[in-house]
Amino acid sequence: MAKPKDTGEKLICEHRRAKFDYHFDDTLEAGLVLTGSEVKALRNGEASLNDAYAMPEKTGLVLHNAHIGQYKPASQFGHLPTRPRPLLVNKAELEKWAEKVRERGYSIIPLALYFKNGWAKVRLGLGKGKTNIDRRENIKERESRREMDRALRRR
Repeated sequence: MAKPKDTGEKLICEHRRAKFDYHFDDTLEAGLVLTGSEVKALRNGEASLNDAYAMPEKTGLVLHNAHIGQYKPASQFGHLPTRPRPLLVNKAELEKWAEKVRERGYSIIPLALYFKNGWAKVRLGLGKGKTNIDRRENIKERESRREMDRALRRR
């Protein structure tokens, strides 16, 4: 019997609220430029993507407001928890996404932060904000799915 192939991914944190607030058209994996104390803090799981977003700038794509906690043994040479962090992205993808953000009102939202083969990565989503009507439709759909599941279990 063949052993399942390990992808080498270790999830650090996920932005669960993003799927409720945005409708995503595309996703992208990007590398993070981090300092040593940030990597150690991520390995301890001290991170949060709430209120985080990415913006295309002159130097490339930059992640803003992503909170990476302090690593206590490196407190003397530590880092700022919410500093802007450069992202490593393919130039063609960056141009395509930057154009959509500028012209069509899209946002770039981080969905997950994880280690892949020892490298810190972030999964980004290109999405538009949902309206209250869209959210209500999602809730109705979820409730109807629950009712159907309950009915099937009763049988």
